[in-house]
Amino acid sequence: MSIVKEWRTMSFRKDEFSVLAHLYKCEDTGEQFEDDNFAQLNYNQLVNQYRVKYSIPFPDQISATRIKYNISAAKMSEILGFGANSYRQYESGEVPNQSNAKLIQLVVDAREFNKLVALCTSLDQKLIVKTSRIIENLLAEQKKYKFEKQLESYFFGTCLPNSLTGFKTPSFQKFSEMVVFFTSKLQPWKTKLNKLLFYADFSLYQQTGFSMSGIQYRAISMGPVPNNFNSIFEYLANKDEIDIYYTNFADGGTGEQFKPN
Repeated sequence: MSIVKEWRTMSFRKDEFSVLAHLYKCEDTGEQFEDDNFAQLNYNQLVNQYRVKYSIPFPDQISATRIKYNISAAKMSEILGFGANSYRQYESGEVPNQSNAKLIQLVVDAREFNKLVALCTSLDQKLIVKTSRIIENLLAEQKKYKFEKQLESYFFGTCLPNSLTGFKTPSFQKFSEMVVFFTSKLQPWKTKLNKLLFYADFSLYQQTGFSMSGIQYRAISMGPVPNNFNSIFEYLANKDEIDIYYTNFADGGTGEQFKPN
């Protein structure tokens, strides 16, 4: 069997999208088929485009919204007026309809979520008090960590998951962990580190249809690099996450090597 890739038009909820289908082909019969991994990859490509077209949140966004309020998926469904298991299914990859998607996006705002909690008459008083306290803390943290959020927006932009982010919400924490991991294992020079970050994100995207960090890349003369990579590396060094050592070479050039703190 050989692996073949071909562009196909596939439909999801009456919308058609172009997908680079990954298939196995039997060299004797010419028959093409998918295994579970290829079926999931092809499906992810299709559904990702649908989510972007209609601004439907991705599973990681849906999970993050619930986790920050520290409530169960069943209770989240109850507050939003969904079916008992709907929110759990959305976190697992099922695509919400457009009206449910708008509700999920609305409650990202803690103030809006607080209003829905107040309107949900089936919740017990203990949960209401607990959730109200969490919301108050979240609103206070927004003010406290305003600078960090602004900095993250500067590094990554305020973009939602799309084809340029590998259909992932850009995560500064995830990207930082990648930098620290490669630095601690290999102590690479800057060019090598940029290539490692690129291959980590794009290899996972190739296998699953999703990147690892969600950061965007651009091409320069030395190869692909993350956007604002110099600023990010300097910021991590200032936070003592990594150390950067500068070396002057005989030809007048300067090299930067990354080592663990």
